[in-house]
Amino acid sequence: MALFRKSCTAALLGIDIGSTAVKLLELRQQGSRYRIEACATEPLPPDALVENAIADPGAVAACLRTVVKRSRTKTRCAAIAVPASAAISKIITMPAGLSDDELHAQIELQADQYLPYPLEEVRLDFQVLGASAHNSNAVDVLLVASRSEHVDARVGVLDMAGLTAKVVDVESYALESAFSLLAPQLPDGGQGQVIAIVDIGASMTTLAVIEQGSLVYTREHAFGGRQLTEAVMNRYGIPYEEAVRAQRLGALADDYGKEVLAPFRDALARQVQRSLQFFFAASQHNQVDLLLLAGGCAAIPGIAAAVRFATGTATLVANPFLAMTAASDLPARRLAEDAPAMLTACGLALIGFD
Repeated sequence: MALFRKSCTAALLGIDIGSTAVKLLELRQQGSRYRIEACATEPLPPDALVENAIADPGAVAACLRTVVKRSRTKTRCAAIAVPASAAISKIITMPAGLSDDELHAQIELQADQYLPYPLEEVRLDFQVLGASAHNSNAVDVLLVASRSEHVDARVGVLDMAGLTAKVVDVESYALESAFSLLAPQLPDGGQGQVIAIVDIGASMTTLAVIEQGSLVYTREHAFGGRQLTEAVMNRYGIPYEEAVRAQRLGALADDYGKEVLAPFRDALARQVQRSLQFFFAASQHNQVDLLLLAGGCAAIPGIAAAVRFATGTATLVANPFLAMTAASDLPARRLAEDAPAMLTACGLALIGFD
């Protein structure tokens, strides 16, 4: 799935532009396995992104230049993504036997039936899912669209940073692509199971449910690590940048764990439980087999145990790097710490091997 695509024969950087940081990952394929060639994260200034929209392109471009320099990669082509909240996904029914060009023409003719925006204001892509269960002469088609301004803003900041956007995807489909990398840590490789990925970002938590290897549900909720940072600011009377640095360095008072971290863990676990209830209400399922925690907050000590207790569901911290090798200059400890936050970047980097 790609809202924007240019031809590319070289490897792609997977670049995840989040609300508080930019994450970069470069992979190389070695047989059936992957090798991490470059991996880096760079914090964004406060309010560089507002509600997932790029509010300060100059600041985001500067951050991109820094993360590329820190990673020491020579690659300048990239795959990026818009958030799921900036995209529309619909399953539509179309006549069977049409070519891709014919499908595209039919979708354009009927776009006003499917999209709340004029066709000239959106970027769209589609994927044929298979024969329709309700009509033997039709196929189900997944249609994905996003307003051009969301796509163009991300392409633009890459251009400002001296990078070339070759693909613009949707974050939830990048998570779906990365799911294959999680098989080594799943019972039976995840076969025949319903797996929920909970990606806990700074301002948004995304629930993505994978069944038979395919994305069947996604929903974003306004909750994330920023609440923990704000709790640190309020508790200790320190500014945002200092609160972020103190959390990263573990330089907080002895009461941090009990007075600040524990309430945040409990609130996050309740949020995950609530997200699952929305999924159950919207589907035929009343349980999932496994929860995988991703995103920057997934590495917080005790998060998996808190979620497991609140939901009654087996819970693991996602590690897409588990079966990978890495360049010798990449510290293993740092990769292990960064792995849960790199799931979207992994999915984007994998596009270069399609």
